[in-house]
Amino acid sequence: MIDLTTKYAGLTLKNPIIISSSSLTEQADKIKKLEESGAGAVVLKSLFEEQIKYETGTYFQDIDYPEAEDYLNYYVRSNHVDQYLSLIENARKNVTIPVIASINCTSSSEWIEFSKKIEEAGADALELNVYFLPVNKDSSAQAYEDIYLKLATSIRELISIPVIMKLGQQFTNLVHLVDQLYFRGISAVVLFNRFYSPDINIHEQKIISSDVFSSPSDIRHSLRWVAILSHFVSQIDIAASTGIHDGKAVIKQLLAGANAVQVCSVIYKKGPGYIQEILSEVKKWMTNHKLTRPDQFRGKMNYGNIKDPAVYERAQFMKYYSSKH
Repeated sequence: MIDLTTKYAGLTLKNPIIISSSSLTEQADKIKKLEESGAGAVVLKSLFEEQIKYETGTYFQDIDYPEAEDYLNYYVRSNHVDQYLSLIENARKNVTIPVIASINCTSSSEWIEFSKKIEEAGADALELNVYFLPVNKDSSAQAYEDIYLKLATSIRELISIPVIMKLGQQFTNLVHLVDQLYFRGISAVVLFNRFYSPDINIHEQKIISSDVFSSPSDIRHSLRWVAILSHFVSQIDIAASTGIHDGKAVIKQLLAGANAVQVCSVIYKKGPGYIQEILSEVKKWMTNHKLTRPDQFRGKMNYGNIKDPAVYERAQFMKYYSSKH
């Protein structure tokens, strides 16, 4: 009998499939549908730091352009903070799977007090989706990393539910950063944050958005680091994100050491019912390999469990090209 039960960030999931923060998880009835379709957990559509600071009257202390006020007036009206707390409460009443709240943030400031309300509303955990690009030439890499560490410390002092941090890829030493997050009480990390990606329309010579959906090939960005981090910082749980489009991708990430995976783009494209196809593919593979639980193969191919761990470190294609001559 296959049992896909998974432990992630101190939570018990019926399987490792988490629906990531998006409009897929913005309403209680949608979340119920995802549960019925087989999702192991959901991350609610994110609330933004700017919304919280606007509600508390602190946002305009940090900006110096009046156009922002009109935008925030509209944005907060359509994404009211109180509605978010109601979403947590309603989802918690209607489903049995873990409901993880999400906040998009860029700093550790007055807004973090709001995290207590999220806990009181019944969220099972809080995912912090930290979003900014390091573009200030006068700031060191350590100064940027300190933002993450300060945020982790501040949040952990306020709430007792598990705190998860969704990270980007731009770090000098990701292993060190995640290790420091663990020592500050972060329960899990998500690899990686999918930032807005600009493109250029060469005909009109203007900036446009690239494809908002991930592709299966995007799994390469996280697979390497899941394998490395699950060995070097084994105490912290890991969810792989971006490029998870089928059961094979789930199996790969579990073999690399992930506790769970976050899916989104493929559910937009194929609907909630596709969750069952992903799970069926995982179960079939497990049956063929005489496995009954994810723990039996999780991390089997991470950095510490393969004969040549240097394959995860190799940054260039020297071995590949030299073999072609």
